[in-house]
Amino acid sequence: MLRVGVIGAGWFASRRHLPELVAHPEVELVALCRRSPEPLAALAAHFHVPHTFTDAAAMLAGVDLDAVLVCSTHDLHHAHAAAALEAGCHVLLEKPLALTAADAEDLVRRAEAAGRVLEVAYNPPYWAHSQWLRERVRAGDFGELESVDLRSSGDQSGLFGRRPLPDTMPGVVKPTLFRGDVAANGGGQLVDSGAHPICEAMWVSGQTMTEIRAVTDALPGDGRAQLAFTLSGGGYGSIATYADSERAGRLQLGLWQGSRAVALVRAAPAFEVMWMPTDGEQALLREIDLPRAPQPVAAFVEAVLGRAAPRSPGRDCVRYVAAVEAAYRSAAEGRRVELA
Repeated sequence: MLRVGVIGAGWFASRRHLPELVAHPEVELVALCRRSPEPLAALAAHFHVPHTFTDAAAMLAGVDLDAVLVCSTHDLHHAHAAAALEAGCHVLLEKPLALTAADAEDLVRRAEAAGRVLEVAYNPPYWAHSQWLRERVRAGDFGELESVDLRSSGDQSGLFGRRPLPDTMPGVVKPTLFRGDVAANGGGQLVDSGAHPICEAMWVSGQTMTEIRAVTDALPGDGRAQLAFTLSGGGYGSIATYADSERAGRLQLGLWQGSRAVALVRAAPAFEVMWMPTDGEQALLREIDLPRAPQPVAAFVEAVLGRAAPRSPGRDCVRYVAAVEAAYRSAAEGRRVELA
């Protein structure tokens, strides 16, 4: 059994990761840590966790752990993950890996030196349709990948503290609204939800972004961001992400264009892919019909136990952090920024 502790046990962890940890047959969830005692007690009672801490260092010193899940505010990811690695633990992080590429690279080096798994829960590596598209790219079914266009919008302004949150929010405890604190969040929408399509473009294509030109509605604390980028294979792409849309519901669209096929992705409300090869029949593929991708906790456990490679390893995620960093620099300076 893997003994796991959680740093930053909050609203999102209670929705996604804590239920997975509790349900996994090879995991024992033994400790939770967060700064607020009352929500901490509520989470411990709900998930039947024996040990609670309001200080991460005290948890790492006071409980024997094999692995740590880090879901703290973005500005604390580096410090908490570094401390967990120093304590000899494998680490599963919520995105982003860190707020700077230098800090992200530092965590990767620490994990490699310690021989520990460092995995990051960006969404696309755990989506079935992204896995299917990645396989199509690798098989050459797209031909030359010419362009990638990804768009998401919705009303997330409540999470940024700009509107009252509805009483029907899922989760055991309420969000802390740290996203409204530019320092704690590391920016605005781009570093938060916008990090996922940046990961998606690179994870699915198997390529890196070599240059970025970005615009945002505000700096710091953007609610809307758009960027154009060039992929290492020569294709072009664009991303648009909006946290304050007035339209009802959440919109997610993706268009992948190659010389031999095009794929249109939409969430309606679950993801589906319209596959349109140049030679061959079109097909509509629903997420539920595609081979299932393992979720973050399950994939992490497989990697820790040596049964599979990490789906979203820290080494790959340095590139995603560097792209967000470059996009903010581009928006601030009004110019194209090249990535190493």
